[in-house]
Amino acid sequence: MTAPPRRLAIRNARLFDSERARFIDHATVVVEDDRIATVTQESLAVDDAAVIDAGGRALLPGLIDAHVHVVAASHDLVGLALQPPSLVGAEAGRIMRGMLRRGFTTVRDAAGADFGLQEAQARGLYEGPRLFIAGAPISQTGGHADMRPKGVRSREMFCSCAGLGLVGAIADGVGEVRRAVREQVRNGANQIKIMAGGGISSPTDPLEGTQFSIEELRAAVEEAEAANLYAMAHAYSPRAVTRAVQAGVRSIEHGNLIDEATAREMKRHGAFLVPTLSTYAALAAEGERLGWSPAMLEKLALVQDRGLAAVAIARAEGVPVVFGTDLLGHMHEQQNGEFALRERVMPPLEALQSATWTAAQLMRQEGRLGQVVAGAWADLLLVDGDPAQGLAMLADPDHGIRLLMQGGRVVIDRLAA
Repeated sequence: MTAPPRRLAIRNARLFDSERARFIDHATVVVEDDRIATVTQESLAVDDAAVIDAGGRALLPGLIDAHVHVVAASHDLVGLALQPPSLVGAEAGRIMRGMLRRGFTTVRDAAGADFGLQEAQARGLYEGPRLFIAGAPISQTGGHADMRPKGVRSREMFCSCAGLGLVGAIADGVGEVRRAVREQVRNGANQIKIMAGGGISSPTDPLEGTQFSIEELRAAVEEAEAANLYAMAHAYSPRAVTRAVQAGVRSIEHGNLIDEATAREMKRHGAFLVPTLSTYAALAAEGERLGWSPAMLEKLALVQDRGLAAVAIARAEGVPVVFGTDLLGHMHEQQNGEFALRERVMPPLEALQSATWTAAQLMRQEGRLGQVVAGAWADLLLVDGDPAQGLAMLADPDHGIRLLMQGGRVVIDRLAA
């Protein structure tokens, strides 16, 4: 005999319509097992369900962080790559638990996590957000994810069996790029991460430089699309961003140095921008103490100064902006600080939308994530305060989040407190 569905009803809620960035008063949401069954403003008999009275509080979809590294337990990425995968996995479990309890029921891992972590979360072995993985980032020789110290020639410096860490899959030429992408697909990637320009944490590649030829970029995108996936690209400069979106990349990660012309090109190609403002704020405070070189600190200062301007430019040109953080090590705890940074250039509800509906659009998960609609995963937050007036309740989740549900399971219940 099949067990009857578990039913739970949340009544008297101010429901956030994430697609339209507005609130709906006096809403009732019925959850059956792990999905949302009904959303209505009408009177509804729910005698067969457990009932939660929201008390007029705001009811939000579970949050989505579209740029994380759940395996980044340390800022020392080379040292991390040399750790045993069992230890990296255990550290990742701790990081994932923190993310979930900050309200992020889903995250898009921007390289590092593997299918094992994804499966561990799905089975309930680790408490954490639903994981969308990229596997290893695809990098050219000397690119942003080529972590070999100067003088090391072998590509086998790091153990390739671990499957964890931010070490890149080094590929040069169209054939190698295709093979590298296919390898990530074979190992269960949900999206493909390519390094299309220089970075901050890599000391030898120029920030404004480009990486990969146009043919290589197109090959990566073609292979991703052949597997019904999409490509995300690390890029900062107008030239790197323009080349990536012209090659078909769906999302630009960081993009701090974009100008108006670049944003228009992104809009023309239907690309998304995933800024990661909080990581620059965190690193600016601690980069010198962490031993970053003067060259790295100089690059950091440049992108930090331009980050908010890039968001404003993208919004003005109609480029969809998605929530992302890109934090490392103990800095993961600053994840929710991204909301306060975005509120400097975005209305609160648009910032909230960037972590719900817009993120789900990017990930092609409309109707499943980032919305409170029938058929979606029952990922729900009840929060104090009025998000239309500001997102302080999300910036301080330990106090602002009163109820947290993921897939129909109550993770946090502070309603009686």
